[in-house]
Amino acid sequence: MDDLRENGSEQDVVIRTRIHLTRNLRDIPFPSKMNRTDRLTLVHKAMDAVEENKALSHILRYMDMGSLSKTEAVSLVERYLVSAEFISDCEGRGVFITDDESMSIMVNEEDHIHIQSSLWGLNLENAYQKADILDDLLNRSLHFAFDKDLGYLTQNPVKLGTGMRASLILHLPALRGSGGIVRISSNLSKLGLSLRGVFETGEDSKGAVYQLSNQVTFGISEQEAIANLKSIATQLIHQERALWEELAEKPEIQDTVSRSLAILQSAKMMAYDEFLQLASNVRFGISVGLIGDIRSDQLNRLIIAMQPATLTLRSGKKLTQNERRILRANQVRDLLYK
Repeated sequence: MDDLRENGSEQDVVIRTRIHLTRNLRDIPFPSKMNRTDRLTLVHKAMDAVEENKALSHILRYMDMGSLSKTEAVSLVERYLVSAEFISDCEGRGVFITDDESMSIMVNEEDHIHIQSSLWGLNLENAYQKADILDDLLNRSLHFAFDKDLGYLTQNPVKLGTGMRASLILHLPALRGSGGIVRISSNLSKLGLSLRGVFETGEDSKGAVYQLSNQVTFGISEQEAIANLKSIATQLIHQERALWEELAEKPEIQDTVSRSLAILQSAKMMAYDEFLQLASNVRFGISVGLIGDIRSDQLNRLIIAMQPATLTLRSGKKLTQNERRILRANQVRDLLYK
């Protein structure tokens, strides 16, 4: 678990890979039945499990959610380290995070333990391997609830079985522009998969960023679920790329890409929604060869770093909306001019 920063493949379409494992302890009630004492007991058990294992204690730092400011908590959501539901009630909750933020463990979320492994690009096997190793190390001390017929026991019966959700963050501007996302999403739901917008509810998404994830956890192994997701993702990648050549030859598309880059490189103020759309246009331009001196991974990191709470947190002070927009424009310009 030493190298947690491997990059995956297909980064022209796949932004990020995430593996989620939900687990519960045998001797503690499910979260819906837990009182404050139960929550604190679980937090201490999790802290002991990490501290007593040298393979974990040197890579994980603990954050008590109750001690964080609202900006700090929201930034964790923006950086995909915790869920939005997790910060709705921070008392008796905590999170372990690696320094590179590729792995996190939520304590007292919907289930007792929520392990997340996150890597750039299409990297399902490696992300699962890291989550699985962490799962095994924690289980030595925490003793997760498991039934030979039902699999891992979870508060929500939908998660019974593997307790695993694998997801890919995809950039699909061509498929969105062609109007194919709604049809694809409907077809995928019949196969036990979900395709939804990351920055907007429903099938559409600002910046054309979507999450593809498995919904079936029972009666299927982790390896089968990962193989199914990868197979569908490969088909989506091919469909997206098949539209690129024709789009890239259109003068109006070329103009949109060049104008978007010019705005990113010269704007004095920028709202996050505007940035998302401009970054999407430029990312498409990079993918089809219209832009050659900027990398997609630079924009991937900006998409996270330029979010309101994360931008405010990194500034080290409170910011008004206009101050955030000015700072966002300045930081985007600085990166794109390097």
